Amino acid sequence: MARGATVNPAGRFEPRRTEPVWDDLEAEGREGVPAEVRTTVLTDTTRTILARNDSPDVPFDVSINPYRGCEHGCSYCFARASHAFLNLSPGLDFETTIVEKPEAAALLRRELAKPGYRCSPIALGTNTDPYQPLERSRRITRSILEVLVAHEHPFGIVTKSALVLRDLDLIAAASSRRQAEVMISITTLDPDLASRMEPRAAAPHRRLETLRALSAGGVRCGVLASPMIPGLNDHELERILDAARASGATSAGWSLVRLPHEVKDVFTAWLRDKEPGRADKILARIRETRGGKLYEPEFGSRMRGEGPYAQMLSRRFEIARRRLGFSTERFDLDMSRFTKPKQDAAQRALFA
Repeated sequence: MARGATVNPAGRFEPRRTEPVWDDLEAEGREGVPAEVRTTVLTDTTRTILARNDSPDVPFDVSINPYRGCEHGCSYCFARASHAFLNLSPGLDFETTIVEKPEAAALLRRELAKPGYRCSPIALGTNTDPYQPLERSRRITRSILEVLVAHEHPFGIVTKSALVLRDLDLIAAASSRRQAEVMISITTLDPDLASRMEPRAAAPHRRLETLRALSAGGVRCGVLASPMIPGLNDHELERILDAARASGATSAGWSLVRLPHEVKDVFTAWLRDKEPGRADKILARIRETRGGKLYEPEFGSRMRGEGPYAQMLSRRFEIARRRLGFSTERFDLDMSRFTKPKQDAAQRALFA
């Protein structure tokens, strides 16, 4: 199956850079990327699992990412830049070298049992997808949900995958107590464009089916029309929201494409390869929303951009949201029912 990145640049912390030579290109296809690359799985050995967040741009304070890297291969993914911290490329390495966290559930149980722990909704899928293909066999995300549901701890999930329905039993039980919600990210309704942008993620119609199944199962669910990429998929904004509302979504959000660090190069190379006729226009439009740059990291504008084009997208979203009756409230979950695990049991679980 296809991969997303068409390049594999060195990470920003690497001391050396390499360039493919002509013989490599002939043998491998383009830009040094082999036609078929298998996934390598590494094990994360850190002893903490909760990530704290103080950004005013996102509606959560605590998150868990069961995996580092993501096989979905989305060409635009802002999380690609984080692979540089592993001395791996944010390009092809990001989607072919995945770091799993098999001790996540035990580590979580230990965190929840600490005397100083204060309950706050935990977000899964804020960096990489917790239901990427590897989860089908590893079941790390499910083990995390089992701990959260057992202790009546609120959580939210963001995913592009229909695999989330495997865990409908746990999610529905928590949602019935107003302790869970699921946001499905839909970038486009065009299956051809989706297959180029997000080659290993669920097709658009499967994501809408997932919304319908979640809604039918009593789960609070919503849609994230993100990222919007000016000149590529932003014309679909209203259609995505219409389709999601008809499929049972009750809340909605959106964000502008974010291209930090090496992601700019990975996405630009993808555009040149997959959308050559539109590449220059798309890049120019993105710069219009980022003060002349391809990325601006300032809080307050990094998620939505600035300037007339970004303002127009915000107005379009708000008009459609009101027309469809969407809520913008996220992670408005009940924290009062949380019960701490017994600390001794949580400690023993790490050595089971």
